[in-house]
Amino acid sequence: MSGARLGRVLALAAASSLVLAACAGGTSGGGDAGGDVTSVKIGFMGDLTGENSAIVIPPRNGAKMAIDEYNAKSPKVKIELVEYDSQGKPDQATSLITQAVAQDKIVGLIGPAFSGESKAIGGQLEENKIPSISPSATNPGLATNGWTYWHRVVANDGDQGPGIAEFLVAAKSPKKAFVLSDDQEYSVGLADAVAKSFEGAGVTVERDKFAKGASDFSSTVTKVSASNPDVIVFGGYYAEAGRLLKQLRDGNVKATFASGDGSLDQQLVSGAGAAAAEGAVLACPCNIPSADVTGALKTFSDNYKKSAGADPAIYATEGYDAATAFIKAVEAGNTTSEKINEYLKTINFEGVSKPIKFKANGEPENNDIFVYQVKGGVLKLLGPAESAKLEG
Repeated sequence: MSGARLGRVLALAAASSLVLAACAGGTSGGGDAGGDVTSVKIGFMGDLTGENSAIVIPPRNGAKMAIDEYNAKSPKVKIELVEYDSQGKPDQATSLITQAVAQDKIVGLIGPAFSGESKAIGGQLEENKIPSISPSATNPGLATNGWTYWHRVVANDGDQGPGIAEFLVAAKSPKKAFVLSDDQEYSVGLADAVAKSFEGAGVTVERDKFAKGASDFSSTVTKVSASNPDVIVFGGYYAEAGRLLKQLRDGNVKATFASGDGSLDQQLVSGAGAAAAEGAVLACPCNIPSADVTGALKTFSDNYKKSAGADPAIYATEGYDAATAFIKAVEAGNTTSEKINEYLKTINFEGVSKPIKFKANGEPENNDIFVYQVKGGVLKLLGPAESAKLEG
């Protein structure tokens, strides 16, 4: 698909007197009734067809909506969104970013969506001076690599992990916790942060880890059952979380089950079954618009439904805000990757998800964590972690 788009852009460029300048400046030439129009390419990378794609499609839809709204204004410099389906696999992301930089000539990247693929290609983005803004990668280590072209609009697991643990300590007063993860970058990082926070609160912690994609959790269920914890926290994605939770409940493990943003999807409920999932606690550095929102969130929600044909879900607002940051850079006259990156250092605007401003290391200034609970088979927002109250 991206190759076909590239062919169309190059065909327009060949017909334009701006072709030489476009090749040199990272833009492509074109024209309309209003005069010459240049365009830049912004990539979006993440799992669009894999088993955890439900976490990535909403931010992709949000980013696409923002760019469509911008292009509808007939700006002098249009933006083309080029999608790269990594399926959340670091090796696939590595191949795709080579294509995105060398062939498609992107000037910025929204994503990658997951932490593992972000770690895998961050060096390539830095080397090629391509600014990136992830709407959903939360591993704390991503901010410690000295990358100057990397950004994200979500709080990291160093905030999310304590948010989960501190909420559970306040709500359940646990004496013992069992912390689980698979072997993915995100899962291990979140589990580490949760365990550290529990230990700091005087809660005894036991742990177990299994391979990504596991389907038989009998060994883990046996360990958890023998431990008899008050709470269980899994640091992974909903595909494994649903299967894990079902087997825990089938094994008569009744402790409160909690997880992070990777499990915040209705497919957790369908994977575990409504009865097994009931009461599960999910935390996320994201504020998903509910039916009763007002103001900017209401406008976003209504427009998103029209654009995507679905209600806003996890990281839809963050995808929109990441795209908006790039849009504002282009609107300010920045069309090369280096100039866009310089502009991102100064950006400060009221996003849909939160105020958007980056620290020197690419982290967001705003790091709120929100808590959700499965009630009646659906995900219900309880509020910010520091003030949310567990139901039941």
